[in-house]
Amino acid sequence: MKLLEGKTAIITGASRGIGKGIALVFAEQGANVAFTYSSSEGPAKELEKELIGKGVKAKAYKSDAASFSEAQELVGEVAKEFGAIDILINNAGITKDNLLMRISEEDFDKVIEVNLKSVFNMTKAVQRTMLKQRKGSIINMSSVVGIKGNAGQTNYAASKAGIIGFSKSVALELGSRNIRSNVIAPGFIETEMTAKLDEKTVQGWRDAIPLKRGGTPEDVANTCVFLASDLSAYVTGQVLNVDGGMLT
Repeated sequence: MKLLEGKTAIITGASRGIGKGIALVFAEQGANVAFTYSSSEGPAKELEKELIGKGVKAKAYKSDAASFSEAQELVGEVAKEFGAIDILINNAGITKDNLLMRISEEDFDKVIEVNLKSVFNMTKAVQRTMLKQRKGSIINMSSVVGIKGNAGQTNYAASKAGIIGFSKSVALELGSRNIRSNVIAPGFIETEMTAKLDEKTVQGWRDAIPLKRGGTPEDVANTCVFLASDLSAYVTGQVLNVDGGMLT
């Protein structure tokens, strides 16, 4: 029995990394997948083909989650094309790391806009559809950095902490309509991006984690499956750390 059989999910920023991992696992669990990408059209089209190959309906949309109007437009198109929106995963995110004394206003604003405002844009856009259906699961991607902070990441940490406050408020507002809102806070997840880092540094990070390894996109995706499926029907307003014990 597939846990997401017949459900439709929107996943933002899914052409690579964690987003791609979620899309693949969701398709394996029977979900139809609409996903967005900002610039990597090649990988997005490849992923679209791969998802369709798993026997589900899938479509890639070029859309900027940081744009209010584009988010509205996207959700309208997905609702028309797929007929329902059961799950929203706000995964799009960027980093522009620097010490506070060096960070520019532009780099602060951009990270808040892409990471945090996009969650507002997309959640507001799907709200009407989910209210009509009287059901829905919203999953927002934060980070351990949003919980404990990190030197050199004031903008990123602020955006990820903001996601937690936003999600808890949405859980309170929409709970009576059977719409759930939860947060996943990944720790050190090994993706294409981390593969470019110095191996010794990465090994140092692994050694500091109680489970002694970095996480995989699948580790995050499996937690998303739980929160998206009826297994978590009584779970809302929660933050689930997927971090190998990092914050324990």
